[in-house]
Amino acid sequence: MILVAGLVLLALGLLCGAALVLAPLGVLPAGAGLTMWILFPAFTIGGYLLAAAQADDARVPLLSRISGGLLLALALAAAVVLVMQGGSIIELAASSTSLWYVLALGLVLGATGVASHRKLGGV
Repeated sequence: MILVAGLVLLALGLLCGAALVLAPLGVLPAGAGLTMWILFPAFTIGGYLLAAAQADDARVPLLSRISGGLLLALALAAAVVLVMQGGSIIELAASSTSLWYVLALGLVLGATGVASHRKLGGV
């Protein structure tokens, strides 16, 4: 049950991150409020920790790589939107602050997840 709860929270955290990327584009009918800003890292980290605590030892690296890859994808999406906005290719409907937030957190947490659990020197 804890594994399922962790995966649901992780998915909700990633959904909050996606909302933070889509909101400045005007895709969402309303902007992403403070709740999304808080729940993006809280649910992502908390959900990962819950899921990893209950996952088999063999599946924790897979969980880390998948969640890290999804976070990196969110960060890259934010980077693409920022570059397109900076080059006047698109005009944002709202401030780009949430894009910078997702870019920073997504890069740090995503790179950590992808790089973790590597075998070093055949160990």
